[in-house]
Order: sequence, then structure tokens, then C-alpha cells
Amino acid sequence: MPFDIVEAMTLIAREKNIEFETVVEALEASLLAAARKKYATTDNISFRFDRKSNELFMIITKKVVDKVDEPDGEISLDQAKKIDDAAELGDELEIYLDYEAEFGRNAILSARQILVQKIRDVEHERIYEEYIDKVGTMVTGIVQQIDKGNVIVNLGRGEGILTIKEQIPREKFRQGDRIRAYIQDVQLTPRGPQISLSRINNEFLKALFAMEVPEIFEKIIEIKAIAREPGARAKIAVYSSDDRIDPVGACVGIKGVRVQAIVREMNNERIDIVPYTSSPEVFVTRALAPATVVHIDTFDLEKKMTVVVDDEKLSLAIGRNGQNARLASKLTGWKVNILSESQHNEQRRRDADMLMPVGQVEGIGGKIRDRLIEADISSVQRLALASVESLSKIEGVGQKTAEKLVERAAEMVARLEAEYDERRAAEEAEAGPEGDLKLSEDDVFEDSPDYVSEVDDVLEAQAPDLDDIEDEEENTKVKTTDDEDFEE
Repeated sequence: MPFDIVEAMTLIAREKNIEFETVVEALEASLLAAARKKYATTDNISFRFDRKSNELFMIITKKVVDKVDEPDGEISLDQAKKIDDAAELGDELEIYLDYEAEFGRNAILSARQILVQKIRDVEHERIYEEYIDKVGTMVTGIVQQIDKGNVIVNLGRGEGILTIKEQIPREKFRQGDRIRAYIQDVQLTPRGPQISLSRINNEFLKALFAMEVPEIFEKIIEIKAIAREPGARAKIAVYSSDDRIDPVGACVGIKGVRVQAIVREMNNERIDIVPYTSSPEVFVTRALAPATVVHIDTFDLEKKMTVVVDDEKLSLAIGRNGQNARLASKLTGWKVNILSESQHNEQRRRDADMLMPVGQVEGIGGKIRDRLIEADISSVQRLALASVESLSKIEGVGQKTAEKLVERAAEMVARLEAEYDERRAAEEAEAGPEGDLKLSEDDVFEDSPDYVSEVDDVLEAQAPDLDDIEDEEENTKVKTTDDEDFEE
């Protein structure tokens, strides 16, 4: 083998970051493909690489016979003597082949194409093996090309693709920009490994915090949950088992330097940092910040909460287009219904007027009634709101029974609401010009304790102690990137 070929193979191995032996194997495979075009079988063809001379020898083994019947595998004694004087009948003679002279120029060109393809395949496999281990990590690359909105990123050894749907809304890139992204998948395709990148994945935000906040990288502080609407707003819940560390303050940094670096990377996405707690009520209260919660009703079976805030804070708690409420629900894992105090009081009056014991539902006997009450479903209204799945977990209530109970309870509630609306409409029709109701002397103008006592017993039993929540909230400040002053 000429020295320049060996040198070229060495250069290929170095540039493609593959072993020299792999290049040699690829060359052997390509030469075998060329040999198949001339010989009926290649089973008797082998290779030997001499490291001292840097030569690759192609050898065909033939049997020495008196009469040749198969030229590809046999050789006559006279011909064998010309190659090796010691050859005898029955010997296996190794004959060294000259590639170009033996196969011709066209076969060698074909072998070259096969060599290039095999080296490319090996390179693709190496890149795939390298990046498949990096799935779930953040990488930095250079924007190489922008194709129909999709960003092709040069990652060094490979190329990643950041599709439009994985980009933060309204962010723009130019060729040559440095970009950070999260590797979420790697697929080996016929065209090579496809590395899928993302900047909207929640893990990308977590990786940024781990990079900016040493306490998170060292796992002193843990990110418990993330809720995010990319490009608009995000909420993260952080926790530290070390009481000496303020997890929120550590993530914000002095004058907000840490969180602001992340905000800039996220195209000015607002980030709220919430201290995590195992108490669902307190957690939801913190997640809804900066709105102040005055009352919470918890429905454990359905994992729902009705949160009451001051009338003037209702829009703040809900957020623009319901964004704050949605993120709080995603962050905590609870379905959150937000009401103002006025709405809550009106609902309590309505519920008290329509409240009916769960035992009034057709088909509910004494045993099932008691079990429903033990599961905190004491009224028809609560039964109508319960899910079939949660009811099926109650002993003695099967899937079909649960479906019938919920359906009958919903029908009763609809009937009660219709009767209530008719009654309210009649009362309003009797109101005077000033809007005052024409009531008899027996009517009571103020809500009496007797009027709401039954519903109060149910609702107050479910409500958490807001005094405890307020005491804990006084010692905890939720940091948000909207704050003007980020000093701890």
C-alpha cells in the first residue's frame, strides 16, 4: 500500500475522531465489495495489515491441484511453482493481489465510494453514541443556519435543530449567535443523527438555575416544581432542607443579579420564585402571590380548592387572561377556583339556601350515606361535583353506582338552582323603585346565623386555619422579577 494512502487514512481517522483500525476495516469491506464483481466467491479472500511497512495486503487462498476446475479457488501445480518453489499438490497457497491491476479502475472507484460511505456511517454512529448520553442536559452552540424558522445549531461534533415550536415566542436569532438549548431527544436517521433541541422545556429553565445558582448545582437547594408559559411568565418552587439557607434569596441573588441573568437568557420572561411547602393550602397561597388570600375551601378527593381574595385583588390573583391562576394551578397540582369575597359570600348564601343532605339522593342507603359523609361528601352539591374515579375508591361504591350517583346528584342540583333562580327573580320583581324588596314583617333583612348555620358547618370544617397561613406568610416573601428592589 502506498505511503500516501496510509497517511490519508490516518488523517481521516484523526479528523473524524475514529480509530485507525476502524478506517482499515472500512477499506477492507470496500475492497471485498470490488472483489465480488470479479470472483464468484470471496470466502477465500483475507487481509493482513503490516504495521512495520504500513501496508494492507489483500490475499486470496487457492488450493494446488493437478487439474483446475474452479479457477477462483484452485491453481495448477505449474502456476503454483512460479509463485512458490516449495508448493506441492494439496497445499493452500496464499497469493497477494494488486488492487488496481486485479480489479480495474472502475472497481477501485466503486470501492472508494463504499469506503467514504462506511466512514460516514461510523462517524454518524460515534456522534449518536456521544449525544445520546447528553439527552437531558444543556448545551451551547453557534447558530449555523436558519431554515424556514428552524434554527440549525453547530454543536461542535454534531448539528442540532431547534424547531419553531421549541423556540421561545418572539425571540430572534442570527447566523453566528451563541445559543443555549436543552437536548431532549437524539435519533439516528439515514442522513445521520438528528439532535432535537428545546428552549421551552421546563428542564431548560432548571438547567439555567443550576448554572447560575451554585446551591442548586450542589443540591443544597432543590427545585420542587416548575410552571411555565414560555416567553411570558414562569413560577418555580424551591426548597432547602437546611434551615440556615433562604432558598428564594439564594436564587434571586444580591440585587437580583442571578435571576436577572436567567431572565435575559429567557427573552425577558418574568420569573416568580416561590418557597415550597408540603401544606397544599400554604403552597397555593404562596403560588398566587402577590395577591393576598383570605379564605380557602379544600376538596381533597377532587384535588380542588376554592380560593377567596379581597375584592380589589381579584384581577391580580387571576392575572392577565387568567395567567397567574393557571400557573399557580400547574405549580401546585391543584385545580384552583378564585373568587372575590363578594362572590364567595353570595355563593355561600346560595349554597345555604339550596343545601340538601346527601342522603336525599335516590338510591343512597344508610351505609353508603355514612361512607360518603366520612369521605367529606355530606351534601348533594358536593356529590354532584365529585368525580366518578374518586367515588369508586369509597368502599361499597362501584363504577356504575358512582356514575348513577353523580348523575342523579347533578339533576337534583340543576333542579334546585332553577327553583332558586325563579325565587330570586320573583323577589326582584317585587322590589320597589329604589331596589328595596317588599318584605313582610316576618322577613329578616340581615343574614341570620340560622340561615347559614348548616352550610357554615360544612364549609368551615373544610377550610384551613388562615391565621396559621398568615403567620407563616409574614415570615416568607415571594420573590418576583417584577420587584423593583431585589435586595435580600
